Amino acid sequence: MKKAHEQQVNDLKGLIMMVQGDLAKPVRQKIMCMITMDAHSRDILDLLVREGVTKIDEFQWQTQLKGLFDSGQKDFVFKIADACLNYGYEYLGNGARLVITPLTDRIYVTATQALHLKMGCAPAGPAGTGKTESTKDLASALGKACYVFNCSDQMDY
Repeated sequence: MKKAHEQQVNDLKGLIMMVQGDLAKPVRQKIMCMITMDAHSRDILDLLVREGVTKIDEFQWQTQLKGLFDSGQKDFVFKIADACLNYGYEYLGNGARLVITPLTDRIYVTATQALHLKMGCAPAGPAGTGKTESTKDLASALGKACYVFNCSDQMDY
């Protein structure tokens, strides 16, 4: 795990060096997305090393969104905690990525557990806290369509 963390840090440094050069706009966008995701991976690996996580059934590992090919289903799936969700193949291109924080990880766990239990997902809370963007980001990671309805008491059908 420590070696993986060191490799992650080195890879991240290499990506940072790349964006300091002259790049075409689409290539720069891809690398910026990779930096965002790799920075999160670096932080997660650091957390796993600090907490001594060594088994796949430990909570800190279980709460991470993991994509893999399921040879039994012959399809791609994403696992997090006890939820297993099929990849939806809705690809929206290489758009800007959200910074992934520990709160984003918590939302991922909560939303995927709700979806796993066939309950849907409708975050609620104060405006501007990232509910919509986090939900859309998770949907993008899972390849699922995401429809946003901003409702208020002034709206009717």
